[in-house]
Amino acid sequence: MSARKNVPAGFQSDSDVYITYDDQLKINKFARQNAKMEDLKEELKVKQNELKNLEDACDEIVLLDDDAKIPYYIGEVFIYKDLETTQNYLDEIKEKKKMEITNIESRCADLKNIMSELKTQLYAKFGSRINLEAEED
Repeated sequence: MSARKNVPAGFQSDSDVYITYDDQLKINKFARQNAKMEDLKEELKVKQNELKNLEDACDEIVLLDDDAKIPYYIGEVFIYKDLETTQNYLDEIKEKKKMEITNIESRCADLKNIMSELKTQLYAKFGSRINLEAEED
């Protein structure tokens, strides 16, 4: 009895596909870039959430009196600062977060360009025999 009988009718063997060393390097590079992209997307979500929290904090301290002391939690203690100092501090942190977000978005764009180029090359050679699309959750 032949093992071929268990093969579905529409199945075609990939034995006619020859993968060179350079092709494998491109596939590996694409996989690494894709993993980096996923890590950057997660980091971007965290940074955006932190920025939103900072903006919420800025909105809340506007409602306080000018002479109110606002506690900072640093390490294991609270330090109290006045309203103006706190607003300045939060504005500085917001600007840093915005710069970090811009940097991550720039790195994502660079990775997308690299991945797009690799996709073009790999799909040109392998066609439908290779799947480089991200899985949707």
